[in-house]
Amino acid sequence: MPSYYELYRTSTLGTALTDSLDELIQAGHITPQLAIQVLEQYDKSIAEALSNKVKAKAAIKGDLRTYRFCDDVWTFIIKNPKFKFDHETATADKIKIVACNARRPGE
Repeated sequence: MPSYYELYRTSTLGTALTDSLDELIQAGHITPQLAIQVLEQYDKSIAEALSNKVKAKAAIKGDLRTYRFCDDVWTFIIKNPKFKFDHETATADKIKIVACNARRPGE
């Protein structure tokens, strides 16, 4: 079974899932092994959903302050980004973009 990146476990949804699984383990309703299987399925499902279902595109302009490439992962810190979507724009003070290869090393 291919492994998936665990990036989205720190998202709001991933954190809520992890907290819920921890509570279920503490209450004795599920085993830690089942919780790991649920998290692995979450990693797979979120990666596939983002790859296959999301069709929106955006253009980003801002001041690139930092960029890094380590272990096949790009990290960008952008100050004052401006996002342009089809019919709207959005801004922020600072964003961090983490980009990984679609395939993990060794696949």
